[in-house]
Amino acid sequence: MPAHSAFHEAPLPLFDADEAAGLPLPGVRLPSYIRDHRQRLRARFMQGGAAAMPDYELLELVLFRAIPRQDVKPLAHALLQRFGDFNRVLSAPAERLKEIKGAGDAVVQELKIVEAAAHRLARAKVMHRPVLSSWDQLLDYCRSAMAHRETEQFRVLYLDRKNVLIADEEQARGTVDHVPVYPREVIKRALEITASALILVHNHPSGDPTPSPQDIEITARICDAAETMGIVVHDHLIIGKTRDLSFRSEGLL
Repeated sequence: MPAHSAFHEAPLPLFDADEAAGLPLPGVRLPSYIRDHRQRLRARFMQGGAAAMPDYELLELVLFRAIPRQDVKPLAHALLQRFGDFNRVLSAPAERLKEIKGAGDAVVQELKIVEAAAHRLARAKVMHRPVLSSWDQLLDYCRSAMAHRETEQFRVLYLDRKNVLIADEEQARGTVDHVPVYPREVIKRALEITASALILVHNHPSGDPTPSPQDIEITARICDAAETMGIVVHDHLIIGKTRDLSFRSEGLL
């Protein structure tokens, strides 16, 4: 063996194999066309904000952190082609995201961090504030949390005597077209936290917020139970993919 040869342990990859294909060797500079593209996108974002960028470019910005040494545009387009838009990509289940070639653990983690940050920001705008005077923010929060889910979820927003939101709790999860709801549990929890009023919220993964006969029936049962305990049900909101429905506005409550 030549005297100058030596064995050494190769460094571990930063990301999973499916995300690191073509990763440059240590010390090799990022190709200029990728580096320049990333710099331009970042500059445009800082100058014009998200409104100045189409969905695929905003998604690229998110993917930069997960895949630091590759062109992420093909992956951004593949994700959007599968799920439809930026919001649906963020809210897609991890298992479905991983079906896309190149979307490994690091990509999924980055997307879920952004999704969680968006939910927390929207939630902060409504928690511990008078709900009836910040209705638009409440709807934004519900849309952020529920509009793009693939299964039904039933949430209860609990309010105090001043209609300040004191708790936002998921009461049940279901299938694509059904979620089990137990009026007794809804009212029991209201009594535990001394809530004086409720807003019921659930989503329709089909996208159509038109209430089903079961939606109307369960709402009536919760209202009856709440009235017995002196608790007000302000509304039942159904969140669709592109529009929402209010039971009160529709004369159903």
